[in-house]
Amino acid sequence: MKKSIILGLAGALLMAGCSSGEITNGDITLRLNGKMQSRVISNEKSTKAFHNDYISADAIVAEEVTIDTWSVKKSTKHTTDKGEAITLKGEYKKNGFGVEKIQTIIAPEGFDGMLLVETQYINTGKKPLRIKSVEQNRTLVDSDEVIWSFQPTSTSARANWILPVEDGFYQKNYLGMNNCDYGGGIPFVTLWRRDGGVSVGLVEPVLKTINMPIERISGEGAAKMKLEREYEDRLVFAVGDTLTLDRSFICVSKGDYFEPLAQFSNYMYTHEGIVPAESEPEAFEPVWCAWGYERTFTIEEVVGTLDKVKEVGFKWVDVDDGFQIAEGDWETNKRIGGDHRMRYLTKEIHKRGLKAKLWWAPIAADPGTKVLREHPEMKLLTHEWVPEYISWWDSFYLSPVNPHTNKYTTDLVKKFLGDWGFDGLKLDGQHLNLCEPDYNSHSGLEPPAEAQERMPEIFKAIYDTAREIKDYAVVQFCPCGCAVNFFHTPYMNQAVASDPTSSAQIRMKRKAYAAINPNMAYYADHVELSDGAMDFATQLGIGGVLGSKFTWPKNNPNVKVNYLDNDVLVDYLLTPEKEVIYKKWVGLYNEYMLSTGEYLNLYDLGFDAPEGHAIKKNGKMYYAFYAPEWNGEPVELRGLDAEKTYKVTEYTSDEKASYTVEGKNPYINPSFKLNYLIEVEEM
Repeated sequence: MKKSIILGLAGALLMAGCSSGEITNGDITLRLNGKMQSRVISNEKSTKAFHNDYISADAIVAEEVTIDTWSVKKSTKHTTDKGEAITLKGEYKKNGFGVEKIQTIIAPEGFDGMLLVETQYINTGKKPLRIKSVEQNRTLVDSDEVIWSFQPTSTSARANWILPVEDGFYQKNYLGMNNCDYGGGIPFVTLWRRDGGVSVGLVEPVLKTINMPIERISGEGAAKMKLEREYEDRLVFAVGDTLTLDRSFICVSKGDYFEPLAQFSNYMYTHEGIVPAESEPEAFEPVWCAWGYERTFTIEEVVGTLDKVKEVGFKWVDVDDGFQIAEGDWETNKRIGGDHRMRYLTKEIHKRGLKAKLWWAPIAADPGTKVLREHPEMKLLTHEWVPEYISWWDSFYLSPVNPHTNKYTTDLVKKFLGDWGFDGLKLDGQHLNLCEPDYNSHSGLEPPAEAQERMPEIFKAIYDTAREIKDYAVVQFCPCGCAVNFFHTPYMNQAVASDPTSSAQIRMKRKAYAAINPNMAYYADHVELSDGAMDFATQLGIGGVLGSKFTWPKNNPNVKVNYLDNDVLVDYLLTPEKEVIYKKWVGLYNEYMLSTGEYLNLYDLGFDAPEGHAIKKNGKMYYAFYAPEWNGEPVELRGLDAEKTYKVTEYTSDEKASYTVEGKNPYINPSFKLNYLIEVEEM
């Protein structure tokens, strides 16, 4: 481990009035000049300079003036409980305006390549400022070629989390509510080149609704990112006031977003009181979902499919949307026929040695439902004193921190798992990711934005209650198409691809969740949502949990079949021809269980071709490569021992062809379409 060090100009960093300084932590150096501007430098020899000039990393943008430089008056080297640090004090004085900046930069022990930043401003002038925005950690990355980015925020576009940043690109990456049902995400963004990358974000223990914009202005070459707090109504920064910014970080890395995202997550687990969930063995078992029968499913349809579900090799049965009277009134509807029918259904599932999971959209209630008539105090009320609307379900939000909502919600968990007999929950809906601030007096929030910061509490209550009833309970969190709210992840033990729009999204999200929590099961969602509605190779090769929503022996007559799903003509009926394929891949999944292996960060999703993923399990390596077509060009098997010889087996092919490769020359020359999956073991 490289020691964190702090250097100063001519060895005089501690002297009042010094003009510059720098702080190093492993591979990162942050160099500062006398204006409190900075340069981010990677100490990795193969990484070129991100940007050659000092830039103003921070700014106060007020109606009266924009302040982005401060004259350094003092710098102090000291030690904190997290590691060595430097504190700089600078001042801005002009035309009666004055702002003192106090900034502490910490090199956290055990997190090489990462620096923490804590910033305060004091209005020392003679005039107040009306602040429009405050910017932190402005960063520039120069490149003559494509720059890749990781931007995990949520909008109704359900866009990829990794995107090329080309000329003219801009994305705001607001962590608050972006559309009616969409908000939240991970407080972290990354820019990376082939030779290295930079990431910035927040290290607060709760979600803060900042912007994390990334842009690349045409003709300028550099991509830009920053953290930005906007004040729509203007923040009055009075004389004598102190403004403390959210605690942030900056780090450098090699490869794509995996390494910095893992480092950020580990820091949050180590220092911010967040405890990652552990997935039970049951969470890794393959899943059949009844959603192929959609909202008008019958108990008889589900029970009639169970023997085929078991025969194909699935071990979970997910009972999906359509059993309820309405969102909010979670009693069974007339078609289902009562509590005893749900108990009958779980009994039939269990009788076949399968497990039962129930779909549920918590914190949602339809207008006119019994629950809202009897408990109007549970509604989340916006600043306009009207209920917040969920367009997807035509529902209203229930306040996630309201004590009445908490009791109502945990009582439902007790009914679903205790009375009806289900073994797990599928929590569904993009509205789960975030809500608006809650002005309902029954919630007792001051300020109302606490509803957003404390939203994970309702999912903790669900998770803890479920696990108290059944200690193996699987709680899946599916924020449809959203980049998951990082602060919800401790209260789910099964992540999900969450309505992917492509196989590439399934793979991209898998790598992100493996970085956030390597021990969490990752459900690759229904295979019918993948490319061609049949991309089992993506689900298996990346270590995803296999899933399907096939119907059998016939479709629900109310469900439209042969329709476009992800631009593919789909019929969910399991024909004899499809059954052969399903049995093959589910059988391979149950045999190898790669989802329980260790995902290794060996390939860059932005720059490596073909796209590569690697999993280590039981001393063997499993590689998965993806491309529209690959015609024999060399592919490197990274992570092998140069002193050893290996046997390579095409374990998903019917022929199980094999050959050898030397660790000192770990290249193969495969030819394939779409995918190539291999097992590699020492000889």
